[in-house]
Amino acid sequence: MACTSCMSLLQSSTSLGCLQSKSKTLKLLSSSICFRPISKSSLRLNGKKTSISCHGMTETQPDGNSDETLESKDEVESSTAPDNGNTGSNSIPDENISGPQTLLSLNNLKMYNKIEENSTASNASESSTASETIQALNNLKAYNKSEEIATTNLTESTTEPEAIQALNNLKAYNKSEEETATTNLTEEKPEEIVDVASGSPLPGMRQQLDETVRIPKETIDALKDQVFGFDTFFVTTHEPYEGGVLFKGNLRGKAATSYEKIKKRLNDKFGDQYLLFILINPEDEKPVAVVVPRVTLEQGSTAVPEWFAAGAFGLVTVFTLLLRNVPALQSNLLSTFDNIELLKDGLEGALVTALIIVVHEIAHFVVAKMKGIKLGVPYFVPSWQIGSFGAITRIVSIVQNRQDLLQLVAAGPFAGFSAGLVLLLLGFLVPPIGGLSITVDPTVFHESFLVGGIAKLILGDTLVEGTPVSINPLVLWAWSGLLINAINSIPAGELDGGRIAFALWGRKVSARLSSITLGLLGIAAIFNDVAFYWVVLIFFLQRGPISPLSEEITDPDNSSAALSVAILLLGLLICLPFPFPFTATGLDFDI
Repeated sequence: MACTSCMSLLQSSTSLGCLQSKSKTLKLLSSSICFRPISKSSLRLNGKKTSISCHGMTETQPDGNSDETLESKDEVESSTAPDNGNTGSNSIPDENISGPQTLLSLNNLKMYNKIEENSTASNASESSTASETIQALNNLKAYNKSEEIATTNLTESTTEPEAIQALNNLKAYNKSEEETATTNLTEEKPEEIVDVASGSPLPGMRQQLDETVRIPKETIDALKDQVFGFDTFFVTTHEPYEGGVLFKGNLRGKAATSYEKIKKRLNDKFGDQYLLFILINPEDEKPVAVVVPRVTLEQGSTAVPEWFAAGAFGLVTVFTLLLRNVPALQSNLLSTFDNIELLKDGLEGALVTALIIVVHEIAHFVVAKMKGIKLGVPYFVPSWQIGSFGAITRIVSIVQNRQDLLQLVAAGPFAGFSAGLVLLLLGFLVPPIGGLSITVDPTVFHESFLVGGIAKLILGDTLVEGTPVSINPLVLWAWSGLLINAINSIPAGELDGGRIAFALWGRKVSARLSSITLGLLGIAAIFNDVAFYWVVLIFFLQRGPISPLSEEITDPDNSSAALSVAILLLGLLICLPFPFPFTATGLDFDI
């Protein structure tokens, strides 16, 4: 933009007298303009580094300093034109100038003209009333146009390789400067993220993590300030974990109520993107909150379809159930393939035992449907000792609280025990008739405290040590089903009993109880092969730990707890031996 000094010079009669020629007009107009460097590029031509400088006006000069401003103009012209002996204001090079110098002069001239056009255009808008200024602008435009024509003709006639190489070098240099500036700008403003450390706060959770999870800092701040609060969970610190963020703080009010409030806020803020867990920190036994991206907990597909694998296990289990009820084949397993037709003799017993197992599994699925819990396909585990070890059923979805978990896992043993006890009592009450009769030694009833006590209570004086007794085989078939349910009720790992213990007393107590139970089973495995195989099964397939619940703090209600304790005690009574001998007058307590 032209300065006040320029307007004064143009309006004075002395200055107007100098506007007789084009070159004098340009020098007069530009002599009052001061420039400062705004950008700078360097170009190396023929082994010499040439600097290209662009100047822009920064301030105005007072009137009377025409000599000083003329010197500034000369400095600008000398810095933007090569030293070729032409010291005049006209910077158009001669035709005999070399290619690189000519190109450099043209580039400098274009930058200079562009600055002057901007300055004079702004000056014209502010002083459009001065006819002298308008005339000066017109003269300057004509001058610039003539320079552009000359520049175009000279550029078209320039064919030297050095000029072309200079153009390429200049383009490459400018491109590299742009890329460097872009890179520096990106590095100056990195995305604020938090690296998530390894070590999942969710024990037993099968997470799909192919690479390091990065949680935005903005999300963590939003969780602390907008999702949690003084009325639910006051956050004091937070720790990043693999697959989620663990928040430590103070839980306010009832855990179940606070969980519902936090969950609603989380869904309102982030939709279904994250999952919330309120757990007990095993380090200090204090409540903690864990927020996990839902995508990390999605179950991946397996190499073998579940239904195919479960079907294969089921077929083998059917075979072992048939084999269990044919004593002739049990003594020599290799003879089974030569006497395959004998398996039909074990069909009735296999059906009764299978009925108890199926009732057990159906109860799980019915309660799961009521609670909105998704279960996996049951895998029936074969056993040639008792026909089957039951079924392994995974809990696929996340259970909301300990009350729901307790009702889910206790439903199976409760239904299985109920069906087994009804069939057992029916076997004792229905007298053996014809083919439905089997003779056993009374010592067989010493293997179960519950069955031995019921047998003595119903059979009375008929059950005497050393005297074989005839019973309905339904007793043994139902007993086998009860034993399978009892084994699954052992408070260890992810068995039904282990999950019941977890729902009743929490994760820490259930873990200790599981260790004690496995130790006792290990001792029993020295004397009993069934105990040995069961220890192996728990250790490799059902060891745990149990997957976390959404809210693990609230205890289940008293009625559910009492029923679950009764189930554990019933399973214990079935597995423990009957220590008292049978006599004609009743029980002999002298052991």
